[in-house]
Amino acid sequence: MTPFAGKVALITGGSRGIGRATAHLLAARGADVAFTYRRQEGAASEVAEAIRRLGRRVLSIPADLTDMEAVRRIFAGVRETFGVLDFFIANAAATAFKPLLEVKEHNVDKTFAITVKGFLVAAQEAVPLMGGRRGRIVAVSGIDSLGCLPRHGTLGAAKAAMEVLTRYLAAELAPRGISVNAVNPGLVETDSSRLYAGDGYEAWKAQVVQATPKGRVGTPEDIAKVIAFLCSEEAEWICGQTIVVDGGLTLTAPSPAE
Repeated sequence: MTPFAGKVALITGGSRGIGRATAHLLAARGADVAFTYRRQEGAASEVAEAIRRLGRRVLSIPADLTDMEAVRRIFAGVRETFGVLDFFIANAAATAFKPLLEVKEHNVDKTFAITVKGFLVAAQEAVPLMGGRRGRIVAVSGIDSLGCLPRHGTLGAAKAAMEVLTRYLAAELAPRGISVNAVNPGLVETDSSRLYAGDGYEAWKAQVVQATPKGRVGTPEDIAKVIAFLCSEEAEWICGQTIVVDGGLTLTAPSPAE
């Protein structure tokens, strides 16, 4: 089935993790795909080749998303290659995992540049390409916007701001036929999660599994499926929402053993 045949998607941070899974899934459902990456040229080439094997057009774009002119060039490339845009998925993020009292100004600037400023500039660039096409914008937030994780204060604050921007963009863009929503994953099995937790990853994962009603951590594909749903016609009446996709992790609290 190819419900997205004739559609064009752009995904930031598409060479690994949730972005990679989303690129594969949207292409499998018929969309042509553009995606950005920062350094991982080999991984980006693998994603591009997988999309081509599905018979879709693909554009991989190296970009520093802290540079707003680079963000604008991404959309210029999409316009030149595809002419239009239907789905924009703001997935890329970066931060320094530090306690807030140790965070430097440049750490804050970089984190907010990608997650907040870059998201807004990207939305401004995406809208003209979506004219008359019932476009979809989906932001990828994080569980650190809902609860406090050690050394996540800067990114959590940026992701919370991203969710607020999602609501305001949704209100402003709905009359244009563009839907804006977000997903908020729990712990997902990605390189970023392992980088954050370091040698303590497996112990942290075990704790999360125990606290998650579904009894496991998420996969990139779990999140990609919800992103794809938000891009579909079935999600037309969803507007300005952040959907928590965490297997029930945020439903639980410490309790005595039964």
